Formats: sequence, structure tokens, C-alpha cells
Amino acid sequence: MGEAITELVEGAMGSPWVYLALCAFAAIDAFFPVVPSESLVVTAGVFAATGEPNVFAVIGVSALGAFAGDHISYLIGRTAGGRALRDPRPGSRKAAALERGGRLLADRGGTILLVCRYIPGARTAITLTAGAVRYPLRSFSLFDGAAALSWGAYSTLIGFLGGAAFEEEPLKGLALGLGLALTVTLVVELVRHARRREPLAAQ
Repeated sequence: MGEAITELVEGAMGSPWVYLALCAFAAIDAFFPVVPSESLVVTAGVFAATGEPNVFAVIGVSALGAFAGDHISYLIGRTAGGRALRDPRPGSRKAAALERGGRLLADRGGTILLVCRYIPGARTAITLTAGAVRYPLRSFSLFDGAAALSWGAYSTLIGFLGGAAFEEEPLKGLALGLGLALTVTLVVELVRHARRREPLAAQ
């Protein structure tokens, strides 16, 4: 069973269509975060350690897809999010959240966009917010490009390390790569949770 799965995945990874699929999934995941694009990129990175697909191409198409998807999310926010800012109801929760997001972007836009790229769900929220508060598109594209490229490289190379460690057993390499990616995500979440509790403890 394991060999059959390996052969099936290897066949898919050897197809030139894998690059289009990675780009498309990374794009969709940016504004519809149900598609597991990071797992797919890690998987491609594992098999890239054997020569197919090409590791640099995987990084490139993954970053391109993430960049494109983030801009779609930005445009959705710009089109639909403005209504929440114009909400006439006093103390509107949605408008208040957007205003806080706008202040964060104004103060630490580059850092916020880079960090949120690695937090599931947060990357969609921050790109929608950036569009809704009319964060400058030029600045958004600059910082988001860096975030997308770093994410593509990180996800691919995490998988590549797992594939290189278990070159003859790609399923073990995949388990290692996904485990490393999950560990990094958990560490980021724990640090974020701890930092959120600090102001509450001070109060």
C-alpha cells in the first residue's frame, strides 16, 4: 500500500502540471484558507530532493501563487471592506477591528505582513484588512513579495531537508518535513499567545 502511494505521488510530482497546481493552490489558499497549500509545497520539496520537481521552480511558483492570491484578497478587502468602515452604527465591532488593523499596518506594516504570512488564517485577515483600510498598494506589494518569497523558500526547503534525510524512503521524508513545518507553526502560535498575555498580566 505504501509503495503504491509513493508511486502515485512520484508520478504526480514528475509531471510538469505540478507547477501549475502548486501555483494555483498557493493562490487560492491566500483568500480561501481551506486549501492546504503549505502541505503541498512541503510535499513537493520532499520529492525535489530526488530531482523532480525542480526545487527552485517549486519555490518560484509557490511564491508567485501566494503573491497573486494575497493581491486578490487585498482587492476583495478594498472592494467590500470599505462598507464596514462606513458602518453608521456607533461602536461597530467590525469597523473597530478594521481601524485597529489599519493602525497596526500604518505602524508596522512590513513586519505584520511578513509575520502573518506564517500564521494560518491571519494571512487572509491581514491582506483583507490592508485592502479595506486602503493600505498603499505599492508598499503592500513590496512587503508581500518578500513575505511570499520567504514562505515559498521556507516551505520548500523544510520538505527538501526531509527528503534529503530519507532519500530512499520519501514517505518518511514527508512525515519529517510536515512534522518540522507543524512544529514551527506551533512555536509561532505559542510565542504569539505568550506575547498577547503579557499586557493582560501587567494590568
